[in-house]
Amino acid sequence: MEKHLNNILEHNRTFVENKEYESYLTSAFPEKKLVIITCMDTRLVELLPKAMNFKNGDVKIIKNAGAIISQPFGSVMRSVMVALYELQAEEVIVVGHYECGMASLNAEVMIQHMRDRGISDEVLSTLENSGIRLSKWLRGFDNITEGVKNTVDLIKNHPLLPPNVPVHGMVIDPTTGALDLVVEGYENE
Repeated sequence: MEKHLNNILEHNRTFVENKEYESYLTSAFPEKKLVIITCMDTRLVELLPKAMNFKNGDVKIIKNAGAIISQPFGSVMRSVMVALYELQAEEVIVVGHYECGMASLNAEVMIQHMRDRGISDEVLSTLENSGIRLSKWLRGFDNITEGVKNTVDLIKNHPLLPPNVPVHGMVIDPTTGALDLVVEGYENE
């Protein structure tokens, strides 16, 4: 396994010494007043902000596997609430992407990969017996458009969502950056 930590720290020292950070200086508040929920896919790291015309300081970006909010009171939804109530965001955009690994995620295969990497059957059994249904927790989605719609609906129907906050849904092409609008959140204003 390649160890990256020393390279990161060495680069960082040079980055700071040369004041390369100065071109990224901004405030903690999103200039465009948006919070984006998107996938952690590596193809989107630079592509998504460029395709949506965002620069450093424009938006709050929350990333996870599949751009899915599966727990209405989990950490992703808490981050959305913090952005809306404390960081001046006024709109939410959920951005899934085509060719998403969560669409083909097989929970049973992943559980086997856990075993292969040293997680014991005893641990897996203890979790199951404690009420944690790993096959449900690790489940992906069948269709990216439906996954985006479901997450948009979860946000729109959240009891703590401020009234009149537009919640949009899009799907991005991870090769070209082309965006397809799935849900236009202004329609209910």
